Amino acid sequence: MKTFFIEKRHIIIAVIAIAGIFSNLFLRFIPNPYSTYSVWPLGITLVLGGIPLVYELLIKLFKQEFGSDLLAGISIITSVILDEYLAGSLVVLMLSGGEALENYAIGHASSVLRALARRMPSIAHRKEKEAITDVALDQIAIGDILIIYPHDICPVDGRVIEGHGVMDESYLTGEPFQMSKTPGADVISGAINGESALTIEATKLPIDSRYAKIMKVMRASESQRPKIQRLGDQLGAYYTPLALVVAAAAWVATGDPDRFLAVIVVATPCPLLIGIPVAIIGTISLSAKRSIIVKNPTVLEQMDTCKTIIFDKTGTLTYGEPTLSEQFYIPDIDGREILALVASVERYSKHPLSRAILNVAKSEGMELREASEIREHPGEGLMGKVDGLTIQITSRKKIENEFSEIREKLPPMSGGLECLILCDQKFVALYRFRDEPRKEGVSFIHHLGPKHQFNRIMIVSGDRESEVRYLADRIGIREIFAGKSPEEKLTIVREETKKARTIYLGDGINDAPALMAATVGIAFGQNSDITSEAAGAVIIDSSLSRMDEFLHIGRRMRRIALQSAVGGIAFSLAGMIMAAFGYLPPVAGAITQEIIDVVVVLNALRCALPPKSLTDY
Repeated sequence: MKTFFIEKRHIIIAVIAIAGIFSNLFLRFIPNPYSTYSVWPLGITLVLGGIPLVYELLIKLFKQEFGSDLLAGISIITSVILDEYLAGSLVVLMLSGGEALENYAIGHASSVLRALARRMPSIAHRKEKEAITDVALDQIAIGDILIIYPHDICPVDGRVIEGHGVMDESYLTGEPFQMSKTPGADVISGAINGESALTIEATKLPIDSRYAKIMKVMRASESQRPKIQRLGDQLGAYYTPLALVVAAAAWVATGDPDRFLAVIVVATPCPLLIGIPVAIIGTISLSAKRSIIVKNPTVLEQMDTCKTIIFDKTGTLTYGEPTLSEQFYIPDIDGREILALVASVERYSKHPLSRAILNVAKSEGMELREASEIREHPGEGLMGKVDGLTIQITSRKKIENEFSEIREKLPPMSGGLECLILCDQKFVALYRFRDEPRKEGVSFIHHLGPKHQFNRIMIVSGDRESEVRYLADRIGIREIFAGKSPEEKLTIVREETKKARTIYLGDGINDAPALMAATVGIAFGQNSDITSEAAGAVIIDSSLSRMDEFLHIGRRMRRIALQSAVGGIAFSLAGMIMAAFGYLPPVAGAITQEIIDVVVVLNALRCALPPKSLTDY
């Protein structure tokens, strides 16, 4: 119970403040026999809410942490001295509400670990002789035989000993394709099995497997996340001492303590406590209408200050699925005819590359033919008969081992995936597949420096270097880091963030630690709930144009928030000077501050209004 109150105290104080303020207004303005007691709810608010908040602020004062909330604490004390209990209760509400939102944003990081734990299966299907028994993960030993049913998540690193199918490892490794699994192939924990059951032998304990290592890195990333100073605190660090100096100078110069109180009332930092949050709330609303979910408000404050942007590759700068990029045919062969024959066989396959071949055949308007005697044995590829011809789709290794005489006809190895085509045991074609860059990728990357003042643009990927280099050359990025594990990605992002503020954009589970370590972490798409939890914002539509819109939304929010806060502070300073010279008594000062607050809020509300354009490329 005590722990619950500590974690939720700001929410509880905010609720008490709301109840106290509404009770006061009800008793004061609605005729009833209890109107003389209207001040009691405000007194309860100031005792139960104001005292804990002032105590917290005193602790900050002893730590020499000077923010806008410190001046709010002084305002609470001043309001009590001046019998301005309603004003004090309003400050309690603003301060506790802001703290509750801040604590939610910070505490939200721990939900990433909960999401990781939820995703991992709690049991495994262990095969013992002819029986299959469900056992807890901590009971799995190296050498145990496990059954991975269709669509199950692999519970441990291991090796396939029976069955063949595919597994989706893309969100763990960065490889963009579903990977074929046949006897002898390695599997990693956290990968999603396809439509065929696999029998594996555990080669590592669950606590030593890949998924567990990612969880370990996530814990380290969370505990070492740098504290980011909020925009209101940055301004408050200058405003608070200035207001105290003006108030103290007025008191010393005149010998009248009421001058000090009047200045402090006018100086209540409502432009910081209200203007910036209103701008953020309006921007969150605008972002949601653009299919962008802002999970942490600090993202909006920090984006426009970032000078380094780091991209994951697969599913972020690319579409995350293979496309047929190159076709090689031996001389005197009709390429369209071969493609039609291959597609007629591939429509019966579940191989990850089948869809890419069928998509090309469909785009070229080919009519598929009847195929028969379809066979797809592990390690041998796909085979079938079409129009009396035996079509075989297989690998280079298979060709070179069994048909050494045609080795010289093969094109040299290249990046990406490939398959070779045999027609009646004769080599006729080679198809290459790549994860192609998004169509808007080139223009988007090229405009980041001139339009958004990014000094460095980087790719950090778990994919192979040949694939990362291919993409980087296509879209115009010079700095790349390829073949990186989640631990290595985390290290790179931390080092870059020490040099300059960073944005990291990724979509896989292997990106989650880096998303948390960057100044601003943005998840691309909704492919992984873990990635979404780790990021400060989620771009639901997998489109780089949405990312550009978000950059503009963040810049616009920061500009309007600064206008509201700095403009409000300027008006408050003018009021403070008038109060110091005796032209604004405390009550008039409080009214003046309320007028300033209205102007600030109205300006901040512009953030919710969509501008004419949000893209510039």
